[in-house]
Amino acid sequence: MPREIALGDALVPSLLLVFVGSMLLLWALDWLAGRYGLYRHVWHPSLFRIAAFVCVFGSIALLLFQVPPS
Repeated sequence: MPREIALGDALVPSLLLVFVGSMLLLWALDWLAGRYGLYRHVWHPSLFRIAAFVCVFGSIALLLFQVPPS
């Protein structure tokens, strides 16, 4: 994956697009967790959201930016 993506005349870091995608995915997961009452099993929902974002962002970034074997 390229390090920068051209959007119009601006170069955007590709990690920014991964960040936005993981925020959208986390938003959907957060809605599902709130809808089905999963947050009552969590000690601190804000810390859980941050930890879930770190896991989602890290896993997507590692899947996209893995180096092919040579």
